[in-house]
Amino acid sequence: MSAPATTPVALPARATALVDALRADAATWESTGVPDGVIADLAAAGLLGADIPTAHGGSGADPAGFGEVCARVGRVCGSLRALLTVQGMVAAAVLRWGDADQRARWLPALAAGDAVAGFAATEAGAGTDLSAVATRVGAVSGDVAVSGHKRWITFGERADVFLVLGTGTGGHTAVLVEADRAGVSRTPVSGQLGLRGARLADVRFDAVRVPAANVLAAPGFGLSHVAAVALDHGRHSVAWGCAGLAEACVDEAAAHAATRVQGDTALAEHQLVRAALGRMAVDAAAARGLCERAARLRACGDPGSVVAAIAAKHGASRAAATVAREAVRLLGAAGCAPGSAVGRHARDAAVFEIIEGSAHVAELHVGDDLLARHGFRAGRRP
Repeated sequence: MSAPATTPVALPARATALVDALRADAATWESTGVPDGVIADLAAAGLLGADIPTAHGGSGADPAGFGEVCARVGRVCGSLRALLTVQGMVAAAVLRWGDADQRARWLPALAAGDAVAGFAATEAGAGTDLSAVATRVGAVSGDVAVSGHKRWITFGERADVFLVLGTGTGGHTAVLVEADRAGVSRTPVSGQLGLRGARLADVRFDAVRVPAANVLAAPGFGLSHVAAVALDHGRHSVAWGCAGLAEACVDEAAAHAATRVQGDTALAEHQLVRAALGRMAVDAAAARGLCERAARLRACGDPGSVVAAIAAKHGASRAAATVAREAVRLLGAAGCAPGSAVGRHARDAAVFEIIEGSAHVAELHVGDDLLARHGFRAGRRP
């Protein structure tokens, strides 16, 4: 089964229509997780394979179209947007580094929602530095055996297939591991600060055997090529989702200030409130601008698109965290109440500053790129 063909222009409107219908339920997902039925709804709307090419069953959205989908879903639920992110990360890796058989097997299934993906990279000793992964991938009688313990895997509780990053005699290796294979076990994670609806899990691979045909690219290219493509796609998606989250918080805070009366005075009459709203609006607009620039560079294949995505993810996640916190302050008790959208956004935004590259690491990448363009190389005297 393939996802219905849609045009990139129609996708953002489809995303808006879907999340508007689901908006009232989003708060409940913090305790239940995003339901399987909602995942199916995303697939049926052509959103789960939004930027998978139409030739492979997807909707074929360009970077800006896909980004706008993430922004509109991110306005309502960060966990739901995280599903688009991880699905897209694995699909991007398969599209770029998979062979014809791997693309034919996995891309239509990912687009149709017949397979939900998990990106199994992080470990207890390998978060920011994925080169330190301890998971072992080795050849066994014509197959590949995978052994390791992955942590904090988004939709790991639900995933049908994992893109696993490990290491072996040939170096870092990326391999697709079906969740129903013997030796795969998962432990749901709950109670975390944010992304409470994203069905996180710790996943163990105990000498799991898969066909050698499940390996993406050659051993030694798992981190530098396969995971790098996935992470680049993830930053693009997270950045746009954060821009949408910031815009949603601005709208909710402004609506509250315009209608809330304390004593005989409307909240919006206070200069400090209006100034805060102005700062929030500027931060949200700046986040969107960074995302749009990254999408333009990505669309034309500009080599600078990778650093642009890092900058967009860093700037947008920082804006989302700042704007969401300010929105909670302006809403007061309403912003802290159970089920509050801005309260949920504030918790999620704190996580978004960490995933797919922490703020400090992002700043180093952007700074190093800037210096390189001015001729500086570390360890070399000017």
